Amino acid sequence: MSEIEWLQKWYHQNCNGEWEHSYGIEIGTLDNPGWYVNIDLNETQYENLQMDEVMQEKGDNDWIRCVISDGVFRGAGDSLKYKEILQIFKNVIEKEKQSNTKKHTYDET
Repeated sequence: MSEIEWLQKWYHQNCNGEWEHSYGIEIGTLDNPGWYVNIDLNETQYENLQMDEVMQEKGDNDWIRCVISDGVFRGAGDSLKYKEILQIFKNVIEKEKQSNTKKHTYDET
């Protein structure tokens, strides 16, 4: 499944008749040039999720920065980093899902 298909599914799973009226996903372009992706985690099961900041700056045309702050995943990168930003978000969510599954399984035994 591509990153875009995965993100569509994640968005669909969080739409509950209320969340999407106040929160959502914002994707746009920057003038330097580049991409930004803001994904609201507030009022989802991931609203308290933390992540280590991802920051790589190899030059004006080769950079990326992703962080979660105030309940929002914020990713930005150069014009070729859109897929990588989505992949970082996907990896953070999938890692948290696996962690919660392991905790839940451990708690039940």
